[in-house]
Amino acid sequence: MELPGRVAVITGSGRGLGRAYAVALAKNGASVLINDVNAAAAAATVQEIVSHGGTATSLVSTIGDTDSAQSLVDAAVEAYGRLDVMVTNAGILRDKVLWKMSDDDFDSVIKVHLRGTFTCARAAAIQMRKQGPGGRLILISSPAGQRGNFGQTNYAAAKAGIVAFAKTWALELAKSGIAVNAVVPVAATEMTKTIPVFAPFIEESERTGAPLPEWMRKGEGLGTVEDVTGLIVFLASQASSAITGQAIGIGGDRLSIWSHPEELTSQYSDGGWKVEQIEVAFNAELGSQLQTYGIVMPAKPGN
Repeated sequence: MELPGRVAVITGSGRGLGRAYAVALAKNGASVLINDVNAAAAAATVQEIVSHGGTATSLVSTIGDTDSAQSLVDAAVEAYGRLDVMVTNAGILRDKVLWKMSDDDFDSVIKVHLRGTFTCARAAAIQMRKQGPGGRLILISSPAGQRGNFGQTNYAAAKAGIVAFAKTWALELAKSGIAVNAVVPVAATEMTKTIPVFAPFIEESERTGAPLPEWMRKGEGLGTVEDVTGLIVFLASQASSAITGQAIGIGGDRLSIWSHPEELTSQYSDGGWKVEQIEVAFNAELGSQLQTYGIVMPAKPGN
């Protein structure tokens, strides 16, 4: 999985998961461009990578606009001569229930997550196609986008859209040899520390260095940010060239493939469906196929 000569841009990589992705890519030989809105955080990530013998530079900018996306690609090409991997990780949260969510709460999250993924991927794809065959778009999604999550109308919609991006762009970029996948990570971050059942275990692990308990690592697929990085390195490497259009989950001790939506069962009515026939169909069979929704939070161990 060595990545010498490969160049990667990682948005939102001044801290958290993005920083872990960047450090792992650099450790495996990639030259990386760090991006963050916080100059000090971006500089700290660059310093960490360089101090361990890696190659990194940074560009401080917000994510969402076309000009910002193009500036990242241009900076990578100027510094390293090419672009091979774009990891669209940048994001923000503005959590509120539907009836309390403002237009700005919605628009700001959609702009960074969904539009930012689009603009960065578009700029990267143009550069990769110009260079010749090959390239990787690694789009960061979330379980909230796969199942929905209370209070996250904006975030869940954006993350669901990112998975749809991966499927669509995998088709469009196949002839250019560019693989596109969505990653669905679960890790101990500032966000997961706000979940009461997880918080004390994450805090204990951070304080003492003790591993997270097995029920979290296996049962919930939740571990450290470093547990997620192997998948990013793999998807950035030549070994993953045949894998595209997928939503791949990782966290703790779990690695998974999320299914694509498909029809579970179908019934037919000659001439179409009348209201009364639809009611009968749901009562007879379709109703038994209704799907669950929402991220299920685990009960506190021992309860």
